Amino acid sequence: MAADLILKALAIMTMDPAAARVEAVAIDTTSGRIAAVGTLDACTKAAPTATVRDLGDTVLMPGFIDPHSHPLLGGIVTQEPAHWISPHRGYPHFADVEALWRKLDAELPPGQPVLFNGLDRLLQEAPELTNRQLDGYFPARPALVLDNSGHEVYFNSAVIALNGWADQKPPADPVGAHFGRNHDGTSNGRAYETAAIAAASLKLLRAAVPHPLLSAARWYALMARNGVTSTTEHTYDSSLLAGYVALAETPDCPLRLALYHMSIDPSCGEKLTSPIAKELLWKQGIKLWADGSPWVGTIAASFPYLDNATVRRAEIPLGPAGESMLNYPRSELDEILAKHAPQGWQMAFHVNGDVGIDVVLDAYERALAANRLTGTDHRWRLEHCGGGRGDQFARAARMGVAVSLLPAQFIYWGDLLDGTMFAPEIGSQWVRAGDAVRAGASVSFHNDGCVSPPIPLLNVQAMVTRRTPSGHIHGANQAVTLHDAFRAHTCEAAFQIGRDHDLGSIEVGKAADFVELSADPFTVDVNRLTDLVQVKGTWRGGHRIDLDRFLQHIQSLDPATHRGLVDKAAGRHVCSHGGHGCEHEPGAN
Repeated sequence: MAADLILKALAIMTMDPAAARVEAVAIDTTSGRIAAVGTLDACTKAAPTATVRDLGDTVLMPGFIDPHSHPLLGGIVTQEPAHWISPHRGYPHFADVEALWRKLDAELPPGQPVLFNGLDRLLQEAPELTNRQLDGYFPARPALVLDNSGHEVYFNSAVIALNGWADQKPPADPVGAHFGRNHDGTSNGRAYETAAIAAASLKLLRAAVPHPLLSAARWYALMARNGVTSTTEHTYDSSLLAGYVALAETPDCPLRLALYHMSIDPSCGEKLTSPIAKELLWKQGIKLWADGSPWVGTIAASFPYLDNATVRRAEIPLGPAGESMLNYPRSELDEILAKHAPQGWQMAFHVNGDVGIDVVLDAYERALAANRLTGTDHRWRLEHCGGGRGDQFARAARMGVAVSLLPAQFIYWGDLLDGTMFAPEIGSQWVRAGDAVRAGASVSFHNDGCVSPPIPLLNVQAMVTRRTPSGHIHGANQAVTLHDAFRAHTCEAAFQIGRDHDLGSIEVGKAADFVELSADPFTVDVNRLTDLVQVKGTWRGGHRIDLDRFLQHIQSLDPATHRGLVDKAAGRHVCSHGGHGCEHEPGAN
């Protein structure tokens, strides 16, 4: 490689144990690869004609990797013109949401539809809304509100009219989903599960989101502003390819993207054909769902919910529900794995409850043995694992199964989990990062698309301190070291998406993907990490990303070209908070 650029920084945290902290890095900007790492003098000798760029007090790290996300859908339902109203976006109480609704209805042009995502009945103590209640806030304009669980949508009478439902009565219930109805059969402004949510939402989404690719680009930009340079689409099907290709072809696209194909798509076992280089867009594996969401009581767990007003208000069954909450019977899991394991794909299973994790590990063990993969570098994954036990992580490690945890479950719901939703011995231990790391498993952290803001530094802070935003500490025994927490968003995440050979650390021969930080995260008070360390920018392939240029290019494209992305957004809901069945088999729980 002919290095033509040397970056000097206050410190460069390489995540390479052989040279953890260095002064400079030399880059071949033509190939986008790292040519030398070390002192400025060593890099200058290795590349004597290279331009030296001094970044001053900036600290460089490998670009953060979010190994489980849903960027297209995340952008469509959270970014402008949609309104993200979840508690962690500045709406901690239902009264805050109500104030926004009144303000918007007074200020927006008459008849302009509005879309909201993230109403949280647990945290905001919000009611299960009806069309009549929403009519009080939006008497004329169509208004639709996606529940934070991902399992329900609320809409007003103007949406019922927009949908053209005869006599205000919704169509027949689809398999595995249903509409809310009054005693006379008319809609009450609710729809439950994917197919019904899609039928209720599609016309409003088309009207409210005129440029869906721009919405997706805004999500890309949000991830980049938080230091992310690589991520995934964990609910991929071939209908999304054109959108992701358009994003990847755009100058200054900030993200590399791994695709995990939904197992329910008949073409999920096929190879990816794309005009984009595999280094930037590639198909990595197949995504499956074992159970559901802790926020609506659909996890396959051996422990019950506590009986109190908060749990009853959210209409969560106390359980424990055990295997009754599995999306597939074990025999079907075996069939799916038997079909796709010989194709060589990495498997990634959404699962939250401990019973569900046992079932998935049993199915994995059988499939690995049947396909002579036991002891090989298969990297099959468990996703979320909020209610996982320490012995299960130890078993996963022995099997070579990687674990991708969702710290947002702890960050935003930790105070409720510990002693309100579950007994303290369960709730305080939610997201057992400490046990997973001690077990020797490959452990990554993710944000799961629009489930939570993609903020790796916040994940690191929470998993090191076990402190929620309220200041309370839960399960201090599950804390990890700062080094292990950063590994979870760099080298371990790269390993899990199949790119540890060229991503995840700053080493010679690897891609020059960096995040610029305002301070050294290893020298500040970790309790204030997100206050004391800010992301200043990102690099991909030796090029500093210009997000304004990226967004301006997407904005200039014809919105009609990718209008169909809205239809796809209406037809699915992601694993909200590790939620249940983004799209799942008919009849699944």
